[in-house]
Amino acid sequence: MTRTPHRNGRGLFLGVVLGAVVGYFAGRALGNPAMGIALGAVAGAALLYRVNPGPWRRDRDRP
Repeated sequence: MTRTPHRNGRGLFLGVVLGAVVGYFAGRALGNPAMGIALGAVAGAALLYRVNPGPWRRDRDRP
């Protein structure tokens, strides 16, 4: 039996939103909020996609 990779849409979405907010403020401090939003969204999505893998309930927890 092979393990399938986790698909973590919740972490991806949350990473985009949080990354965009943090990126906006960092970009505003550096003079370009639009670039900060774009880079923050990409970085946040990549980070939370990997940090928070899997669904709330895994297959082994189901009855």
